[in-house]
Amino acid sequence: MQDIAIIGGTGLASFPGLKIIRKEVVRTPFGEPSGPVTYGDYCGKRIIFLPRHGSRHTIPPHMVNYRANIWALRDKQVKYIIAIAAVGGIHADINPARIVIPDQIIDYTYGRQHTYFEKDLNQVKHIDFSNPYDQTLREKIIKAAHLISIDAFEGGIYGATQGPRLETAAEVNKLERDGCDIVGMTGMPEAALARELEMGYAHCAMSVNWAAGRSEELITLESIRECTEVGMEKVRMLLAKLMEIA
Repeated sequence: MQDIAIIGGTGLASFPGLKIIRKEVVRTPFGEPSGPVTYGDYCGKRIIFLPRHGSRHTIPPHMVNYRANIWALRDKQVKYIIAIAAVGGIHADINPARIVIPDQIIDYTYGRQHTYFEKDLNQVKHIDFSNPYDQTLREKIIKAAHLISIDAFEGGIYGATQGPRLETAAEVNKLERDGCDIVGMTGMPEAALARELEMGYAHCAMSVNWAAGRSEELITLESIRECTEVGMEKVRMLLAKLMEIA
């Protein structure tokens, strides 16, 4: 059963190693997803893959149609979503190219379509979001990392900012005071929408740079690109092992 979906972020707009079976354009009540859903075989496991930013990485974080993406995956009977994300490291132990499996999230985004529960309701609906990530799925990702000796940061708080610009050093200082360990731009409302549709969701985040003010070096697209290439190789190895034990 194709009950696992991988949402690819920066550095994973395509999925090397995925044996593509077919692609399908999915129509949703919330508009077009970021691209066709790809059905494929990865390390013996049937999965669905969807690039968050489009196949050519042209959709910025604040313009992603998160509702359409998550709805499309649910429409295809997906039960679990592994979300790949590039982030900046705030915590001193989250250096570039380190994998992070966060267990909490703080939402600083605004103006995004962040819920399915807004029209034609019989009653107001609320979801329990105390623990935003599926613990069983997180534990499997962590186990896969252990099995291939990847030193993942287990836990941490993901601070979701609006983008597409990077944060100021003062903003990162605020995020740190709030308790954030990493900062990214796509973690919300993706996680909450998955919870609303009762799908297990977990982040496999990769630090691609020190957050602003955490290093004397300038943050450049070239340095992020180089780190992404190194880090994504770890992500692919981790996903391959995860498919074996899932």
